[in-house]
Amino acid sequence: MAFELVKLNYAYDALEPVIDKETMEFHHDKHHQTYVNNLNNLIKDTVFEEASLEEILTHLDHAPEDKKNGIKNNVGGVFNHNVFWESMTPGGSKEPIGEVAKKIDEKFGNFEAFKEEFNKKGAGQFGSGWVWLISDKEGNIDVIATPNQDCPISCGKVILLGNDVWEHAYYLKYQNRRAEYLKEWWKVVNWDIVEARYQKRNPESCGCGCGCGC
Repeated sequence: MAFELVKLNYAYDALEPVIDKETMEFHHDKHHQTYVNNLNNLIKDTVFEEASLEEILTHLDHAPEDKKNGIKNNVGGVFNHNVFWESMTPGGSKEPIGEVAKKIDEKFGNFEAFKEEFNKKGAGQFGSGWVWLISDKEGNIDVIATPNQDCPISCGKVILLGNDVWEHAYYLKYQNRRAEYLKEWWKVVNWDIVEARYQKRNPESCGCGCGCGC
């Protein structure tokens, strides 16, 4: 099964002024497409040739040793970006709703304190990576950062929301001002989608053998 680049459900300029059209075009059409192409080439003639993205991410220990790092990096690149584009679908609630809102208040005190923690983790991620709002199988939430294209579902977590802090995600508009990008990004998050992900979370352990205790 060859993977394809996910189509955006909105125009390249729909997220302006937070994310500019040129960044969207390069990020989606070039960077994301490259991950798709690389992944298709890497999984050819392997046990993952007919697998879904989720199956690959939760069974990375089955990857051929000489392709393991490449598969991990590129499947994460494909999946993480799929989550990213969907999270910013125009419209929807601009603050947490439903169960996610309750969980954020319980964990962080309020929405502003949550954003402060999320932005801090994102700004503090050394080099390239991501910052996430995740849930465990019991429904407890947390904010974590991961390097490169590492994906939280490989350790049995459910992704609720993720922001890309690789430089290509923001550098054309914000240059080295990652903290400003993180602050502005909240204006384009669709919390209806975040709540829907929480409601659909998979309570089963991933069984990935990654040593994370999931």
